[in-house]
Amino acid sequence: MAKIRILTVAVILLSTAGMGLAEEDKLGVTLDLTYASKWLSDGVEVYSEDSAFFKTASFDLYGTGFGFSLTHASASDSGWVDKERLDYKVFYSNSLFDAETYKTKYKFTWAYWNYYDRARNRGNVQDWRFAFSWPKLLDKGPVPKYTLVYCHPAGSGYDNRTISGFLHILGLDYSLATPQLPNPVNLSANMTFRDGAGCTSASPKDHDWSHATLGASTKFKITDNLSFVPGVYHQISMDDSVNTRDVTYCKLSMKYAF
Repeated sequence: MAKIRILTVAVILLSTAGMGLAEEDKLGVTLDLTYASKWLSDGVEVYSEDSAFFKTASFDLYGTGFGFSLTHASASDSGWVDKERLDYKVFYSNSLFDAETYKTKYKFTWAYWNYYDRARNRGNVQDWRFAFSWPKLLDKGPVPKYTLVYCHPAGSGYDNRTISGFLHILGLDYSLATPQLPNPVNLSANMTFRDGAGCTSASPKDHDWSHATLGASTKFKITDNLSFVPGVYHQISMDDSVNTRDVTYCKLSMKYAF
């Protein structure tokens, strides 16, 4: 019940951010249904050969930069019940130095991963992500970005206490306009250094560059509120302790925003 109390308090506190704002600042809601032919979680294939579904409700609190979301992840096959997960997230995004070439966009996210079919002290995790990008640094070129991740067990004395550690993710994003498509193709390239995160006695992880991921996605607007977002990705696995093979997969998302 601790995670529910934490989320409830966070929602109440964040909701007060909407008080006193202009009338046009509204609560934004996005419902997202995503199919992934493979689920690669920080390089690891969660459901092996099986695909995954993600159902997300996301809330933007009145344009303040604060928000929260709830995601349910499940496999296409029933054999992965103990790895089905609810993610509770609270986040804040903003920017610094807006007039400068070193303008910095940032997003801080706290997440509670609840493996609800396991004992709470076996698998539940807290995950902190601090993401930064510099959209003006390369003058209309790729956008450099960096994400620092820290994960640890959700409570003290948990059986998964060895998972604590960091990830360092370096990346580039590029928006490619093409006349054949109504919206740009978003190209991405990320490389991850794993520094202790996710280690268990059954599955130890090296302190090393673990994988790189290349991606391309775009958006098709169906109605004013409904969009279809397809993407294709290729993971180059560089460390066998995380993944022993390269993986190509796709994501297909339907998003309804209001």
